[in-house]
Amino acid sequence: MSVLPAGEALIGGLIEACRAVITANADHLSELDRAIGDGDHGTNMRRGCEAVYAERDRLARLPLPKALEEIGLTLVMSVGGAAGPLYGTLLMEIGRRMAGTAQADFSQALEHAIEAVARRGRASAGDKTLLDVLYPVHAEVVRRAGLMGIAEQAERSAGLTFGMKAMRGRAAFLGERSIGHVDPGAKSCALLTTAICRFLKEQGPA
Repeated sequence: MSVLPAGEALIGGLIEACRAVITANADHLSELDRAIGDGDHGTNMRRGCEAVYAERDRLARLPLPKALEEIGLTLVMSVGGAAGPLYGTLLMEIGRRMAGTAQADFSQALEHAIEAVARRGRASAGDKTLLDVLYPVHAEVVRRAGLMGIAEQAERSAGLTFGMKAMRGRAAFLGERSIGHVDPGAKSCALLTTAICRFLKEQGPA
């Protein structure tokens, strides 16, 4: 294909790509979460992706900004724990910001959304959360890195949480014992980022 898919093909394809990667890695995400949390991150994320997938036909007919808002709301309603509100906030804020400008700048929309996630989670860079993937990903978007460069940065950043001490969420109660474990939220964020980048690359110009 010479151009990215538009409308229904784009939204539907992204939904399917994200569902597939979470389904394939749900057990691993829950295993990561068992080490420093409740052990249900993979199960929760899979449930959220299935809820979105069930609505894919309706969502795919919406303009992209509105679809992102609706997906975010679905995740808030269906994903347990902290992940639902955080991922939901991210997508809803991206959608709202993109819909609110005549010429939507994705990097600015992403920046705004990440800051909303930080406020929602009362977290900062280095706290061992999905923000430790989102901030580096945004930096790559700003410098107009290639899609696979963004994906590689996401995976690398998730890996770096291994050496961090958790400062937020249930993992924070472990203190120093949280060091030596990859944060499950950071890992799911990296997996989703990589799935999105791969889908867009496969559908983009040859």
